[in-house]
Order: sequence, then C-alpha cells, then structure tokens
Amino acid sequence: MSGTRAFRVAATGARVVTGVVVAAACVLGVATAVHAPWPVVRHDPAQVDVTPLPGDSVLVCNGDLRALGRDSSAPLDIRSAGSPSLTTGGTSGDPASEGLAAPELEDGGEAQVLTGAVEGRSAPLIAGAESLTISADDLAGYAALPCGVPRLESWLVGGSIETGTEDIVILTNAAEVPSTVTLSVYGTTRSTRTVVVAPRTQVALPLASFATGDDEPVVKVNATGAPIRAVLQSSLVRVLDPAGIDLQDTVPGPQQRFVITGVQAFASAGDDAEMAVLRLLSPGADARVNVRVQAEGSSETVDEFTVPLDADLPAQVSLSGLEPGQYTVEVEADTPLLAAVRQQDGFGLDSDFAWVTPAPEVDADVVFAVPSGPGPRLQIANTSDEDATVTLESLDGGRPQEIVVPAGETAGVDVESRTTYRMRTTAPVHAAVTLTAPGALAVFPVQASAGVERSITVYP
Repeated sequence: MSGTRAFRVAATGARVVTGVVVAAACVLGVATAVHAPWPVVRHDPAQVDVTPLPGDSVLVCNGDLRALGRDSSAPLDIRSAGSPSLTTGGTSGDPASEGLAAPELEDGGEAQVLTGAVEGRSAPLIAGAESLTISADDLAGYAALPCGVPRLESWLVGGSIETGTEDIVILTNAAEVPSTVTLSVYGTTRSTRTVVVAPRTQVALPLASFATGDDEPVVKVNATGAPIRAVLQSSLVRVLDPAGIDLQDTVPGPQQRFVITGVQAFASAGDDAEMAVLRLLSPGADARVNVRVQAEGSSETVDEFTVPLDADLPAQVSLSGLEPGQYTVEVEADTPLLAAVRQQDGFGLDSDFAWVTPAPEVDADVVFAVPSGPGPRLQIANTSDEDATVTLESLDGGRPQEIVVPAGETAGVDVESRTTYRMRTTAPVHAAVTLTAPGALAVFPVQASAGVERSITVYP
C-alpha cells in the first residue's frame, strides 16, 4: 500500500470514529435533556401592598330603651322607657356627635352618630358605649352596649317570643340614602320581613311580629342601598315581676371557630339548666360542633362536649354544672356556624340576664369605651400558642397597665367606668367587657376599632 492510500484510509477511519463519538454524544445529550428540567419562561404578576386612604371613623349608637304595650289601647305602640348615658373617647379627643330621628318615639331622645374626622392621612381611633338602669313595673335591670359599625349583612343570635318576653329589633340607617332591610328568621318555621329605613332614621320592630312560632330564633339582617346597624333589645317578665333587660349586638357572619369570653356562672338554689345556655345555628349545612369551656386563670378544660346540628335549625344547649366564676367558651365546627351564650344571675324580681356574643380576634391597637355601670372588668382570652402581653392605657392619661396572659389561658383585670381605653397586644387575643352587680348584668366584646385601615395587595 502506498503512503497516500494509507493516509486516506487513516483519515477515513478517523472521520468514522469522530462521527460515532459525536452521534453518541448527541444521543446522550438528548436523553439527558429529556430528564433534565427545561428552561421556563415565567412572568410573575406585578403586585404592590397598598394601604387605602382612610375615611372618617363612624360609629352608630342605639339610643333610647323601648317599651312595648304600655298603652292597652295600642298594644303594638313602642314608647321610650329611658335614655342612656353615653361614654365616648378617641385618640384625637372626643368624636363629634350628631342625632338621628326616631319617628315612633315621640317622647324619646335621639340616637347618636359618632364621627372621628380624618387628619392628614390618618383617621383617629374612636369608641363609644351606652348604658342605663331602669326600674319600672314592666321593665327592670341594667343594659349596656357599645356604639357599632353599620353592615350590609349581619346576624342576631338571640331573643325569644316566649310568654313574658318583649323583644324588639332596632334598625338604624345613618346614611344619606334609604336602606331596604330584609329580616330572615331561622327556626322551626321560616319567615321574612322587609322594611325600608329612611335616610338618617331609626325604626323598631317587635320580634314577635315576624318570628311567630320560633322560641329560639336566629335572624339574618340583609341591607341594600345603605348599611344598617341592627340591635336586639330583650326584656323578660316572670309571672308579674320584671326579670331583666338586655341589648345585644349583631354577629358579622358565620365562622368555623368562635371564642366567647366574658361568660359568667352564678350560684343557683335549684336547677341551673337555664343559668347559662348556648344557642347555635349552622346555616345551609349539617354540622358537628365541639364546645370547650375553660375557667379564667387556668388552662384546664372544665367541660367539653359535641353537639350535632341540622342545617338551618337553631339549637340550644345548657352549660350546666359550672361553678360560680368567669369562663371562656370555644366553639368549633366542620362548617361555618353562629353562636351566642345567654346567662342570667337568678330568677324573678331583682335578677338580670345578658347575651354574650363572640369576641373577634384582636391583633392591632384598639380603643374601647367602658360605660357607666357596676363592677366593670375586662376579660382577655389568649387561645394562641404564645404568651401575650396586653397593655391598657386610659386615654384620659394615667400609667399604662400590663397584663400577661399565658398561652391557652384567660385573665381578667378591673377597669374604670366612664373611661375610654387603648389596648395593645403582642399576640392575638379575644376580649370582652363585663359589668356585674346583683340584679345588673351586661357583657359586650371588644371590637376592632373604626378607623384602622389594613393594607391590601393590588395586581395592576
């Protein structure tokens, strides 16, 4: 073989080997690429957290206590039974106050609307609370209620149409346009009532006028046109003796878990089945509810039980067997529900009762007013896994007070009547104000303050 031919053979062999290697490399590369992550073209949406500019802080108060049937010739007429004292305050001083008309109360006062005007780019935190004591042949007891925020949808979990009760639903429209309000009753029979509430006006409806046949009703309040502040006034007469009055605020809506703090148990000489009862409703679906009762100052559970609920049918269970003292009731279910506790300190003359609604979670600064009344106290429930340090500071000045609430426990502290407080906490808590004396009982939860604006995420 000549040198030239040998060179050609060698070159050809080299090309063949190189081709095989390249082909093998390509196959290996493709196989690897199939199993390897491919490049992804992704565009994350633009987003920004924005805190809206606040509007004026507005709270609507309830006004006069009503009396039903005092005129035998007009048993459905509603009269004023007494005007409450009002305690107000705010981080920028007392809020402005303006009255609303109540056409059916010819001899009554006006319900007040409290306004904290925006200053610069922030709104002040404001609070107000009303209270009154009454002693008459048909009404007797003590009642207190904070001024609240109107809502388009809310629920009244309480009330009764049993013999001896005179319960009234009070609807307040603080807006400049009329509101059409539909009251839907959940009970053994379903019923509805629609009423138009004129601008800047308050109307009252006897519960028995649209909840006939339901001894344990729950009422859904839907408003269109303008939000409504709804309040349930309850009163009780046993035989011929007045046995208490109460003013109850609404619950915003169904939730799967509620914390009801400020519950009190009182000594009873007889059967205590009616001393404290829990009313429940699961709208739209059957539910299985777990109820846990915990005493103030302890992490131990003093009572725990399960309640099955049929859809849209209110149920009431007794919290019997509790020693006299202060308690927190935790209610949890597998579907959203509504709950409230009714408690009383006795039977007949010189007794009183109060509905206790769930206390929302508080994790930011709040301002609340303690009205005139007996034995005011703040009860704080910490259901989280970390200790909470709660700071209370009177807006009138004075030394701040710190309360450490251990994880999973409830603590209580005395407060001053006719005083507005600012409360801060290092961990989420639930709180309620209780006012208690023989024949005088009222409880209301501490709500998030009007004027607090939370940031929202905006996607352009």
